[in-house]
Amino acid sequence: MQLTGLGVPVEPGDADLWARGDREAFAALFERHAQAVWNHAYRLTGSWASAEDLTSATFLTAWRKRADLTLVRDSALPWLFTVAGNLARDEHRGRTRRLRLLRRMPDPAPVSDHADGVADRLDGEARLRLIIDAVRALPAAQRQVVELCLLGELPVADAAALLEVAEVTVRAHLSRARARLRALLEEK
Repeated sequence: MQLTGLGVPVEPGDADLWARGDREAFAALFERHAQAVWNHAYRLTGSWASAEDLTSATFLTAWRKRADLTLVRDSALPWLFTVAGNLARDEHRGRTRRLRLLRRMPDPAPVSDHADGVADRLDGEARLRLIIDAVRALPAAQRQVVELCLLGELPVADAAALLEVAEVTVRAHLSRARARLRALLEEK
C-alpha cells in the first residue's frame, strides 16, 4: 500500500496489482472484482451455479495469463468481463452441441432386470415340468401323437405315416389329448 504526501494510505490500482503478479496482489484483485464478475456472469447465463463456475473460470484464466498480459487502463474489470463473456459463449455452444447430439441419438433400449429374466425362466421351467408330467399321464397312443405333433411340431400326415395309422386317427388322438391336457393343467 502506498502513502500520499499527507501520509494517507492509497489503494494500488488494478494495473499496479496486475503488474506485481504475486498471490497477495491477485487476491486483492479477486476481492475487488469477484462480485462484479459474478453479477455479469449471472446476467449472461441466468443461473447462479453457472455464474459461480464462470467466475471461477474467469479468475483462473486471469491467474494463468497474468504474466502474458499488461493492463492498458487501470481497471482489470473490462478484461475480466470479456473473459467471462467468452467463457459463457463457449459453454453455451458446447451445451447446444451436446443437446443436438443427444437429440440425434436413438432412444436407449429398455434394460431388462436380470431378476425378472431369472424369475420368468424359473416360472417357464416349472410350467414346462407341469406340461411334461401331464403329457406323461396321457394314454400311450395320445402321448405319442402329442410328442410328435405338438412338441415335435410334425405335420399330422407325417405323424400318421410314422405311426402307421390313418390321419383321422392322429387327429382324434390330438383332440382327445388336448382336452385331457387342458383338464389336467387347470387342476394344477
